[in-house]
Amino acid sequence: MRARLLRREVLPFVLSFSALVALALLADAALHLLDLAWIGRYLGIPGSLLIIGSFGYSMRKRKLIRSGNPMQLLRWHEGMAWLGSLLVLVHAGIHFNAILGWLAVWAMLVNVGSGLTGKYLLDRSRRRLEEARQRMRAGGLPADEVADRMYWDSLTFDAVRKWRAVHFPITLAFAVLALGHIVAVFLFWGWK
Repeated sequence: MRARLLRREVLPFVLSFSALVALALLADAALHLLDLAWIGRYLGIPGSLLIIGSFGYSMRKRKLIRSGNPMQLLRWHEGMAWLGSLLVLVHAGIHFNAILGWLAVWAMLVNVGSGLTGKYLLDRSRRRLEEARQRMRAGGLPADEVADRMYWDSLTFDAVRKWRAVHFPITLAFAVLALGHIVAVFLFWGWK
């Protein structure tokens, strides 16, 4: 049981987050080795655009847009946010000259961690709820008895679904810090 928990839920989370950080470090190192570190300076733009594009799922979820399959948009959200975060991390590189930018990077990493945590918690809760429901049905319980016995489990699942109430303020903090960084770049850029 414990090995299955590690393999199905902990390991994918750790690998996804670790891959993000490792790929960012490798890409930044490669750019420096090839004397192309200047490219990293501009990767923040497509990274930010990918992250902004990933909000299509959130907009659909809040009914601000009506088109698009929610499950497909969720996959796009996860992929675009991950790739955008990778580009932003390469953009940040190992340059420690902008505190606002680094605060935005840390907020982004916390946001990615929050998103991955929610994804795996929600998936685990949904699976366990459905497995319990199937066991009861297989045991011959009538549908109304299953519903009665699953009441508290369903409430727990609904509470886990409210994880977004934690993810949203983290996303908002990241957005404010990132926007502040972008505004500061435009204000203090050496325009020539």
